[in-house]
Amino acid sequence: MNDKHKAVVARITGRVQGVGYRAWTRSEAEALDLSGWVRNEADGSVTALIAGAPTRVEAMLARLRQGPRHASVARVAVENADPGGMDEGFAILG
Repeated sequence: MNDKHKAVVARITGRVQGVGYRAWTRSEAEALDLSGWVRNEADGSVTALIAGAPTRVEAMLARLRQGPRHASVARVAVENADPGGMDEGFAILG
């Protein structure tokens, strides 16, 4: 990881499935010019890989903690990830 690019994996728990969380995440990430993906997990959580400028990644993490209108975020657990080889754009995986 360098000073110009940061990547994290965030696991979001709470009422985050069935409330538009993935589409909202992609929209927010695109607005911040971030790369990565978001997906639902079998346990009801959502996982997102977010990469970009460190200040923008931090801004996205703050947004993830709030979530979209109908979500109720209980926790956002964050781990650093390797930003190398990230594709451009932001995808919804599943």
